[in-house]
Amino acid sequence: MSSPRELVVSTHHLAGSKLKVFNYLSTLSQPAGVIFAVHGFRGDHHGLERIISNLPEYTVVVPDLPGFGASSSMTELAHDVQGYAEVLLLLLEDLELGAGTHLLGHSFGSIVAAKLATLREFSTLTLLNPISEPALESSQAFLAKLTSFYYSTCAKLPAGIGEPALRSKLFTDSMSLVMTKSRDPQMRRYVREQHRAYFGGFHSRATLAQSYDASINHTVGEYSPEIAVSTLMIGGMRDELGSPATQEALRASFAEAQLIMLENVGHLIHYEKAPEVAAAVREFLVLQSK
Repeated sequence: MSSPRELVVSTHHLAGSKLKVFNYLSTLSQPAGVIFAVHGFRGDHHGLERIISNLPEYTVVVPDLPGFGASSSMTELAHDVQGYAEVLLLLLEDLELGAGTHLLGHSFGSIVAAKLATLREFSTLTLLNPISEPALESSQAFLAKLTSFYYSTCAKLPAGIGEPALRSKLFTDSMSLVMTKSRDPQMRRYVREQHRAYFGGFHSRATLAQSYDASINHTVGEYSPEIAVSTLMIGGMRDELGSPATQEALRASFAEAQLIMLENVGHLIHYEKAPEVAAAVREFLVLQSK
């Protein structure tokens, strides 16, 4: 007999950050397993809620990464791939989540999750919109450089100018317009509202700029050859940050990985294709548990 899903929020003081963790309890008395999820750049736990809602049999634990959402910035570690992986390693120990935990990461979170998977054992690894090519070497190189300049400049400006610029509705809406591939007006409105609501939730302009530089200078491929755990990759055929060819090359760099590419979607599969993503994740986890 299942019960309504319950959300438990906890606070963990790690690496100088007040880290907020959102624990979506399974609706089953005997959960199918625990998924530890890592969100993408400028997002927070809210970004994965559509997928989480489609996996009610699993308990899903999602921290807001330091410097994003309800979590403050770190004072003892850098806001880069290594720093995020190290603080999540401490968090996993705090939460007493062992080797049976399923690890999941989206976008920039896929890089952090891949690094984390080289530091300790997990049951499985799932990467959504995995970063398969450096942004500075992709077709989006000019935009990535321009955005990096935007973040670094806003970090140096007086707070009264820099903060409103970073939280600009025009910037956020422009990003939503470019990244959303669905033609459904309701979905497009949903994505726009999500970005408006949560993309302004950063703690520090300086750490935001540092995080962005990390996101455009690293890929999952830096860590994949070291990962032995069974891995599922789910990408979008129209993803500007990971073409089908580079996703396939990334898949081949793992010891054991499968790749699913979804049609008519880009880098927002966690919004636009959440039911399909959840179904693929479920099938993968069930097969791995046998």
